[in-house]
Amino acid sequence: MDQSRGRPRGADIVVETLERLGVRRIFTLSGNHIMPIFDALLGTDIAVVHVRQEAACVHMADAWGRLTGEVGVALVTGGQGQTNGAAALFTALAAESPVLLLSGHAGLSELGRGAFQELAQADIARPMTKASWTAAAVDTLADDVARALRIARAGRPGPVHLSLPVDLLEAQAPAALSAAPPAPAEAAIRVGAPGADLVAAVAAELGRAQRPLILCGPVACGAEGRARMAALEAASGVPVLGMESPRGLNDPSLGAFAEVLAQADCLVLVGKPLDFTLKFGEAPAVAPDCRFVVVDPDPALVARVDPARLAVSGTADALPTLAALAGSCAGGRPRAGTDWPATVRAAVAYRPPDWDDRRGPEGRLHPVELCRGVAAFLDRHPGGTLICDGGEIGQWPQALMQAPRRLINGVSGTIGASLPFALAARLHDPAGPVVAVLGDGTFGFHMAEFDTAVRYGLPFIAVVGNDARWNAEYQIQLRQYGAARARHCDLLSSRYDRVVTALGGHGALVTRAEDLSGALEEAQASGLPACLNVLIESVPAPVIRRPKISVP
Repeated sequence: MDQSRGRPRGADIVVETLERLGVRRIFTLSGNHIMPIFDALLGTDIAVVHVRQEAACVHMADAWGRLTGEVGVALVTGGQGQTNGAAALFTALAAESPVLLLSGHAGLSELGRGAFQELAQADIARPMTKASWTAAAVDTLADDVARALRIARAGRPGPVHLSLPVDLLEAQAPAALSAAPPAPAEAAIRVGAPGADLVAAVAAELGRAQRPLILCGPVACGAEGRARMAALEAASGVPVLGMESPRGLNDPSLGAFAEVLAQADCLVLVGKPLDFTLKFGEAPAVAPDCRFVVVDPDPALVARVDPARLAVSGTADALPTLAALAGSCAGGRPRAGTDWPATVRAAVAYRPPDWDDRRGPEGRLHPVELCRGVAAFLDRHPGGTLICDGGEIGQWPQALMQAPRRLINGVSGTIGASLPFALAARLHDPAGPVVAVLGDGTFGFHMAEFDTAVRYGLPFIAVVGNDARWNAEYQIQLRQYGAARARHCDLLSSRYDRVVTALGGHGALVTRAEDLSGALEEAQASGLPACLNVLIESVPAPVIRRPKISVP
């Protein structure tokens, strides 16, 4: 706080509350209504990343939340600044990512009088958040911020929006008020651990099943969640899988999962909503006599399951539930006498053997060639982060590539977040390589963030699969309407590498598979944000099926 001003302003209270509650970084784009917060941030230890478009800073906050488990904080101005940023909340909501969007707002004293950029911002953000409201007084700002941070992390994590009227930010606090830490009740995260009876009931249902599957939602697909899923599978012998893709049971990273899902006789959904990604639990995707077990922080999701098929249900958070179930199996014997776990794992690992023979036409790579080259690069440079984005091209690296950390668009199916994701990933891990594989359509959403990456010295490699079209939509046109009616989804085969060079980064054009390895190494050695513009064959995303199998 600028002590020369005397009592703290509302902006000082907001910033000091954020700092005291552990916020280390804010992703932002400046604007009239939030300049008091920019001023209040001076002299704090909170790092500021100033971007080029409001949705980008929310995507960065989303990636930060997924990678760290902390609340990613985005700060935008009011009016269209808020609506631009709010557009990215849908991605964070579906990905169960803890995000706080702080937006400036017209002054309370001017509402209803035609104030500058007056807008019902809380109403706009509400459908895409866990909670959305407008601060009403200076003396409640600290509690507002603490409450927002708590809600973002509690239960099923997700985004929260708080609008900050500019007259509250500029106003001095009452004499009796200091920027003291918020009440613990407003800041504390309440973890919903499952009760012993619920854990015992789930374990008993698993014991009765012959072909059970435990399915987890996006919150379990980060590093901590995947470790807990692996521990539960090792302890129980029951296959445990995470689902975070809009392709659902056709998620290419899950191989031929759709085939074994149809054979399961018990589905345990731990923080995994029953929704379109599981075909709503209907046949033939799920067997009609399959029983369901649902453990979720949101009791309303239990109602999605037909009561006649619901064997066990309870309210609890996903990660402690995984730990409790693993603990209940500790010292016991994993499931024996069945080939089911091996069958599931073989299905998930399956990739068509003829993929190794895929080659693109002259002057273009098949997506398999692109992914094999990037996969080899990540093998040579371990410890990296892989980001997958785009409609069709984004599915190929999910099928073919591994990295210690992975970020994808998530259940929302929204494209365009990969470049902001890459900046946040680089900030999270300054050492390992960060590689984003994206499409040419996707590149257009946030190409200006290469300017942000250059300004902040955040090197990463964007591998753009350039087939000169919006290929996901083009494939829909081919399937549903025929080639003669496949119109209006074309793009230019543009030199995106030169765009990045003009913004101060490194760029290269790749048209042959044998040149990709060297181009990747040059991009890495440049120490700059880099774009490899890879001309690719326009093919549909993989849908993985294998020869018919039978289960004992």
